[in-house]
Amino acid sequence: MKKPLYKPTKKEIVSSNMYKFMKFAEKYSGRKFKDYNALYEWSVTEIEKFWETVWDYSGLIYRKKYKSVLNKRIMPGAKWFQASRLNFAENLLKFKDDRIALISVKEKQKTQKITYLELYNTVSACAENLRRLGLKKGDRVAAYINNIPEAVVAMLAVTSIGAIWSSCSTDFGIKGVLDRFTQIEPKFLFATEEYSYNGKFINVSAKIKKIAGKINSIRKIVLIPHTNNIKNTTDVKPYKKNAKYLYFNQLLLSNKGEITFEHLPFDHPVYILYSSGTTGVPKCIVHGAGGTLLQHYKELALHTDLKREDTIMYFTTCGWMMWNWLISSLQIGASILLYDGSPVYPNKSALWKLIETEKITIFGTSPKFLSLCQSAKLIPKEKYDLSSLRVILSTGSPLTDENFNWVYNSVKSKIRLSSISGGTDIVSCFMLGNPMLPVYSSEIQCRGLGMSVKAFDEKGNEVYDEKGELVCTKPFPSMPVYFWNDKSDKKYKSAYFDYYKNVWRHGDFIKITPTGGIVVFGRSDATLNPGGVRIGTAEIYNVVESISEISDSIVVGKKWKDDIKVVLFVVLNKNKTLTEALKTKIKTKIKTLASPRHVPAFIYQVKEIPRTLSGKKVEIAVSKIINCETVNNTDSIANPESLDEFKNFQSIID
Repeated sequence: MKKPLYKPTKKEIVSSNMYKFMKFAEKYSGRKFKDYNALYEWSVTEIEKFWETVWDYSGLIYRKKYKSVLNKRIMPGAKWFQASRLNFAENLLKFKDDRIALISVKEKQKTQKITYLELYNTVSACAENLRRLGLKKGDRVAAYINNIPEAVVAMLAVTSIGAIWSSCSTDFGIKGVLDRFTQIEPKFLFATEEYSYNGKFINVSAKIKKIAGKINSIRKIVLIPHTNNIKNTTDVKPYKKNAKYLYFNQLLLSNKGEITFEHLPFDHPVYILYSSGTTGVPKCIVHGAGGTLLQHYKELALHTDLKREDTIMYFTTCGWMMWNWLISSLQIGASILLYDGSPVYPNKSALWKLIETEKITIFGTSPKFLSLCQSAKLIPKEKYDLSSLRVILSTGSPLTDENFNWVYNSVKSKIRLSSISGGTDIVSCFMLGNPMLPVYSSEIQCRGLGMSVKAFDEKGNEVYDEKGELVCTKPFPSMPVYFWNDKSDKKYKSAYFDYYKNVWRHGDFIKITPTGGIVVFGRSDATLNPGGVRIGTAEIYNVVESISEISDSIVVGKKWKDDIKVVLFVVLNKNKTLTEALKTKIKTKIKTLASPRHVPAFIYQVKEIPRTLSGKKVEIAVSKIINCETVNNTDSIANPESLDEFKNFQSIID
């Protein structure tokens, strides 16, 4: 049995929200649960009873209760909590007191703090003015916006009315924004005019003008300046004919009172999120209010162990589902730190210093950031007071053994490092952390409550302690309501249910371990198959990126006759070159720590690895390039120019 890197004390376990929920569930179900595994098995066996328990335990605010929990256990087509009526924003605004709701940290600006009462009053004014401007239930509101308080206020005001929120971050290119927003025909556009990144001010007014001009449906444009100065509409240059312009602060100039919340069906649309778009036009994924609320409550309160006294931060943008996930922390009453800027400005220790300054208790990041800190030889625990920090969350790609070891050696030895994994498709997680369980290197702690996650082989047989497709065999409330403009749910069914009948296939390659944890090997559509043996790309990254000379890498398959050849591209640290000796070292280490099957046939040096705006490696695009195929969409790639270098390798195999 593997030795855990961290194990919670008995005191920590019994004081956790998960333990308290388990005791509540015992009374609710009439059962006794000896541990989390028993609770989990009940949650995926009696799924109706489990989700009803979450509804009651969470204190969900509703106007009308449901008549049935679930209409049928068949995917797609499952309907949850039918006949209920509730409002998404009302549940995030149930606290009205002097506790801090939002802490806004921007580069080169003074930190701003907003209480729950101030947030409620601000949303009240914003919603009242949006109604006056003609916003109605079901209208779409697009936001080209940064991770700032105005984004939170606008989203809550919009959803309080029953309109639908959809956002992209300002680092998206014009085409990437248009590919998304033109599909949903928004009536309103919120847009940040200027922001600071890595110490530089970036004005996006020209981009806003082009975006607004290309989306015919937009009738109102709300501009957000970099500072909080109130401006007049006469200051606004016309970006689009036949559209009204105003500055955000003008939405706040009204009498503040009780918000009129629209109470709507459980699955009324609240968010439209988007697939990555690296293989075509992004799919518009519509998420319902009730499913998002319950799933996020379960994940934040129970699995993350978020409490009212906590301060939570996740480094994210408004173009990534982790922003939606983070903002749901409001329903628990915790303080949310919104960070807008570069994670390494003015230096690579910036976020660790912020943890000390703002007493952050739960810090969300990515393997890329942790690897960057490790490469820079940072030892945050020696420089900063991290006594407040009790949980580190990580997502975007699998954490390596090196990431785990660095955190426990250089950040804190008594901390829960929880890798989490899910996606935009479900606006939540399939696997994540747990305050009652130990942490094992390279593993996600557990499968989420109510998520019937299994590993299937290609024939649909369940496998344990073996690699397989990540599937979910039973319905869950945060499944997409539908895809926008998807007649007869054709794209929806094709995305998740074409492979295994009535079983959700997520597209990840995983293994469920004897400890109950999960190892993620990467996307199954990027899985390598040399000689008929399936290899997850993360298995190679875990080895390669532990080599001191290498800072980053990407591995793909080159089609060759009726097989593939594994091709590895590496980015080397400063003053290092890819010699034959280093190639031998890489191959030997992969052979020893993985297997001979994992050893690449070719290794090449490149300057940069292409990544999505959320930091994920773009394996499919690189694979297409070296196999002489066309990459149709690069607007979701943060550094699309990096793809050009890979064209030099199209003829590496005759």
